[in-house]
Amino acid sequence: MQLVVARVGRAHGIKGEVTVEVRTDEPERRLGPGAVLLTDPASAGPLTIETGRVHSGRLLLRFEGVRDRTAAEALRNTLLIAEVDPDDKPEDPEEYYDHQLMDLDVVTVDGTEVGRITEISHLPSQDLFVVERPDGTEVLIPFVEEIVTEIDLAEQRAVIDPPPGLIDDPAASDEVADGHGAASSEDETG
Repeated sequence: MQLVVARVGRAHGIKGEVTVEVRTDEPERRLGPGAVLLTDPASAGPLTIETGRVHSGRLLLRFEGVRDRTAAEALRNTLLIAEVDPDDKPEDPEEYYDHQLMDLDVVTVDGTEVGRITEISHLPSQDLFVVERPDGTEVLIPFVEEIVTEIDLAEQRAVIDPPPGLIDDPAASDEVADGHGAASSEDETG
């Protein structure tokens, strides 16, 4: 299985280093010297990491065969892709790979069906589950401990304890239509 682990940014200096936007929680495992990464576009790779270092809070990488600023700049916006065993799990038991969470059924703590995870959106402040409801609409669920109380991979479900207003129920929709309720979740999240 292939996972996007980083995106190449701009060239840094004149010796072929590039900045990278890290897209993995395990950069030391996926982006260490000697790692061979596939690329998108495929014509840019595969790339082997020669060196890596942190400079001013940013990860800088140098790839084998990339020796000057021109060659480094040619890699800008290239996605770096690691080949990962599908049974591989993150080192931290509280972390999950996106592929493990896709298609999980989402239910509330009282067992009410919410829908199915169709996408994980990675934002700077937090990750969001994009959940497709049985009626085809979508709801966004922040992937934070206070809301997502349990991930059960064996049962293929995510249990949530949503705060009021996160998930509209028919009674709340009727109140909004009558002008007596709060704003809909579309207004709050969109």
